[in-house]
Amino acid sequence: MHLYDSPMPAPNPRRVRTYLAEKGLSLPTTIIDLAKGEHRTAEYRAINPLGRSPALRLDDGRVVVESVAICRYIEHFHPDPPMFGVDPFNTAEIEALIRRIELRLQRAITMVWLHTHEWNAPHVKPQFKAFGESQKGEALIVMREFDELLAGREWLDGQRYTMADVVLLSYIDWAAFVGVAYPADFRNLRAWHARASARPSAAA
Repeated sequence: MHLYDSPMPAPNPRRVRTYLAEKGLSLPTTIIDLAKGEHRTAEYRAINPLGRSPALRLDDGRVVVESVAICRYIEHFHPDPPMFGVDPFNTAEIEALIRRIELRLQRAITMVWLHTHEWNAPHVKPQFKAFGESQKGEALIVMREFDELLAGREWLDGQRYTMADVVLLSYIDWAAFVGVAYPADFRNLRAWHARASARPSAAA
């Protein structure tokens, strides 16, 4: 297997690096520099036609795209420690958490990023800045929901550090980079963030 990765602050490639670190795994890697537009080159689009990072090329030439899908693929071969659940209910719970993060928090932060930051101006035409600004409020609503969920819990599923925590950490940190940091009074989320950030895998 060969991983096509991109450096910080890109959140999606970071998920895969964090997951691999939790598993104690490493893969041959090619860095795709998003700032230089390397994800838009014909060479990289031959690997991932969507022009997004990360991507995992298998030994037989097939390619797995999307960060969580890449981690799920690897999980089949390296199930310990379990990152996607330990029984049917826990697996469904983690899946629901990931979907909630991606469909609501990720979407809101992505809209802020695409429509308010000058870096995207050449690629997003037109930018709707008022819409982008409005999504900051939506992101904070979802963050508050996770702050409430984490009351009395160390990790999102209430049991152990899972892929849901990996996904949330990547987007909480990216939100701060984009300009949507969670408020100081989100105490449960802040405590969770400190725990997750202290794990060696968080530096991946």
